[in-house]
Amino acid sequence: MRAVLILLALLCLVTAAGAYTLAEVCPDTWLSGEADEFFVLAGDGPLDGVAVTDGEGTAAFPPGATGHGRVVVARNGSAYALVHGALPDFELLDASPAPGMVRTKDLRLGNEKDELTLLVRGAAVDRVSWPGDVDPRQGQVHFRENGAWDPRVLMIGQSRLSALTVPSVSGTAFVAPDCSSDVLADLVASARESIVLNAYELTDPVLGEALVAARARGVDVTVLVEGGPVGGISSGEWAVLARLLEAGIPVRRIGSEGAAHARYRFDHAKYLVADDRWTLVTTENWKPAAFPPAGRQGNRGWGVVLDDPRVAAYFSEVFAADIGGSDIQPVATVRPGAIETPSERAYSPRFTPAPFGNATITTVLAPDTAGEVTSLIASARSSIAIEQAYITNESATGLQRYLAAAVEAARRGVEVRVLLDAAWFNTEDEADNDEQVALINRIAAAEGLPLEARLVDLEAHDLTKVHTKGVVVDGRRVLVSSINWNEASPSFNREAGVVVDDPGAGAYFLAVFDADWASGANASTAAAGRGVDWTRVGIAGLVLVGVAVGLLVIKRRG
Repeated sequence: MRAVLILLALLCLVTAAGAYTLAEVCPDTWLSGEADEFFVLAGDGPLDGVAVTDGEGTAAFPPGATGHGRVVVARNGSAYALVHGALPDFELLDASPAPGMVRTKDLRLGNEKDELTLLVRGAAVDRVSWPGDVDPRQGQVHFRENGAWDPRVLMIGQSRLSALTVPSVSGTAFVAPDCSSDVLADLVASARESIVLNAYELTDPVLGEALVAARARGVDVTVLVEGGPVGGISSGEWAVLARLLEAGIPVRRIGSEGAAHARYRFDHAKYLVADDRWTLVTTENWKPAAFPPAGRQGNRGWGVVLDDPRVAAYFSEVFAADIGGSDIQPVATVRPGAIETPSERAYSPRFTPAPFGNATITTVLAPDTAGEVTSLIASARSSIAIEQAYITNESATGLQRYLAAAVEAARRGVEVRVLLDAAWFNTEDEADNDEQVALINRIAAAEGLPLEARLVDLEAHDLTKVHTKGVVVDGRRVLVSSINWNEASPSFNREAGVVVDDPGAGAYFLAVFDADWASGANASTAAAGRGVDWTRVGIAGLVLVGVAVGLLVIKRRG
């Protein structure tokens, strides 16, 4: 009987130890020398007999050690704490108060090539190698989810939020330039307690004054801006920031400085939360062209204001996570700036704000839940309308991930229309929107798909440009987000958006899309009328062949 009890006890120990798996590894960090490199085990219970090796050095957990869900082991606990704000559970070197591992030789993770093996009583139970299981990249935390490594790119310090889906939400749909300024002004003017605003670019002096007025009536206003937008912070933004600081409004910027490395390539999200109740999400930057005075020309953009504390709490959580990072600095001084003014060109609004009720809202956050966009497109049964500033493919043989999903939908018989901006900066190069339109239409013709792409006719619609990043699926599910359709935006930027599932909102944005689409053929013809560039035609043909071959290979592998 005693022998049986001993055997059962040993089996329990083995089972507890064997329940651990490798969950994360970060071998190539931003710090010089990678003193903060780390790995993570997932499991719960005793760690006796558990060790990790890279084939050269081995580290075992000290006697009596236990884990609770997530066990972080860093090389240097002090270096890890400097980056992550807290000590690891264990460390390889005796450099901090964190418990030390029992080392045999030197366990040090190679940046470009290495492997990590999890041992339980000397037996290998799990392993991760790079390159192989993961592709190494500086600053990336390689992690496992549902048994698969790296379901998305996760850089050091980035959030890991899940999508939130909530029913019974009311709100208001709006578009720029028709009615965006009125909606924004009314929301800011209605705030009584708090406003948090996230901005990639903030050059609208009207919004700046509205925030100052809110602060004057006792509203707690906080602003987070991207510290290094393309081209740098503009003169118009410096002017607005100076006004905010003068009024006592705290402004923070996100960016690399000193030892701190920016968590995101760009903070490109555009949202505002007021009174922990109202959330405005838009495709547009906070600029006069996106929120022009009524009757002035501007960009085509989409936006929604959602009246729901659950949605507001989610975006407030995102804001708190982003403004609390080590890459955040206060904006204390500003450079001289000049006020940015809206276009003087007249515009005749065609769309007014449209209230909706009982919608189901799903949040979309990049990089965290950027896959929601793919899922939305894959869910289409009858139609997809896509209006984008631009689409940039992954490579000569691979379509951008969301475009690829749309093409697959067309292959299922879903009607897909793609409308892109026709401004000169999106059509003058050798591989931008006009070539993308040609490629999409050539794929459609080659395969006989219900798929068509056009350039918007800006002149016919009195629009400055199309800056929208919007999708309407089956006439009722609408994506409004800041995510550009390229590789960097969904993978490396902080982006934010929502999917609004509501027939009224769907009808509204589809009507806007249809209006913009109506004259699209003229713009496409005009672009073609600049003269036939046979080199471009040849390149487009080669790209089409490459895409077809690449997709065929992928299909065969699957």
